[in-house]
Amino acid sequence: MTQTQFPFQDRYRDHPTLGFVDWSLRGVGQVVFQNNPLSGLIILLALFFNSAIYGTICILGVVVATATAMLLKADKGLIRDGLFGFNGVLVALALVAFTSADFRTGAVPSAAMTVYIIFAAAMTTITFSTIATLLGPHKVAALTAPFVLIGWLFLFAVLKFANIEAGPLAKPVSPDQYDAAIAYALPTWYQGIGNGIGQIFFQDNWITGYLIVIGIAVNSRISAGMALIGAAGAALVAVIFGGPEGAIRDGLFGYNAALTAIALGGFFLVLTWRSFVYTLFGIVVTTWLWASIAIFLGPIGMPVLTSTFVLVTWLMLIGQYGFKALVPVPPAEATTPEDNRARYLAGGGE
Repeated sequence: MTQTQFPFQDRYRDHPTLGFVDWSLRGVGQVVFQNNPLSGLIILLALFFNSAIYGTICILGVVVATATAMLLKADKGLIRDGLFGFNGVLVALALVAFTSADFRTGAVPSAAMTVYIIFAAAMTTITFSTIATLLGPHKVAALTAPFVLIGWLFLFAVLKFANIEAGPLAKPVSPDQYDAAIAYALPTWYQGIGNGIGQIFFQDNWITGYLIVIGIAVNSRISAGMALIGAAGAALVAVIFGGPEGAIRDGLFGYNAALTAIALGGFFLVLTWRSFVYTLFGIVVTTWLWASIAIFLGPIGMPVLTSTFVLVTWLMLIGQYGFKALVPVPPAEATTPEDNRARYLAGGGE
């Protein structure tokens, strides 16, 4: 996933002291498929805009995951592209978000929880390597599956340790926990779309969500547009099918769909009108499956995380190899939708 569209962004990639900072910022950006340190920096600042706690925990997660890959002498190219860092970002944020009394701002983790987060972030690096190896023959990326797996396992274990505060899992994780009688209004839409993108990073702040879109747009305007289409499409589907207004406004239907839209909308598939329709289909299915898995996990108190994005995207990417109307982009060659399409057209594509 080496990015070549903006040469200036590689200025510090091989710097003897600032290289690690560059790789870590790319790790933050790679949560939303942006291999660009400036995108990562803007997204990190967006997290700090909402909560200094979340911003700091994001740094902890990406640094630990990236350093673990370096210590184990993982593939240098993958490290430099931030691909070992993004799952560490997400698992660190999740462990704080779902064990804090206030989901919106998070709470400063205890010493025991900090150690717990460090081990979880390091474990995502190992799990990323494992899943990437298993999926390699299928030319499909690991996505956020390492985060989902480690996030669930570590959240379950929290309940067994007295020295780690489990917290109330304050953010509702199921549609049936919202008042279905509240009518849809203008805030349902503009807050729901912003929150849908913010919730990718567990940020219950719609302004933060739109700041994240700016971070994405610095590297790829198409990806930024797809993020908005995914979040807006999910809100529309949820409204049409009568989803609870609160869950829509909080972005819970939208964050998995936004990721699905970015992944399928030009990143792992060359953007054509057919792949765009394919992406819209994925957005709808991802939205429905969020509700399905949320209901399924509700009784055991576990959040959906990004599981529906992973499931739908894997199915649609593996399946697309049987469809001649779609043009795949192998993970090792994926840069931005703009670059992917330009290469395709230069090679004699439609």
